[in-house]
Amino acid sequence: MEQFYIKVTTEALMLILILSAPPLLVSMMVGLLISLFQATTQIQEQTLTFVPKITAVFLTIAITGYWMMGQMIKFTIALFMNFPQFVN
Repeated sequence: MEQFYIKVTTEALMLILILSAPPLLVSMMVGLLISLFQATTQIQEQTLTFVPKITAVFLTIAITGYWMMGQMIKFTIALFMNFPQFVN
């Protein structure tokens, strides 16, 4: 029984990592590009990175949202199908 809980927890954590990867990676790439731009032009404005990053993250979520929701639905269905194992 304990193995089952560990397996479900591991799958949930892996799903979190997989679903959070696209927005995080895009945010890191945009941040790196903006940092390079700031270093070459010597513009040291702190708020310059916010708007491009948030726009890129929203676009990434809009593009990958359908896939993300599908993954979450699959995981939820698997949990509900295995619900009797939780009760025993």
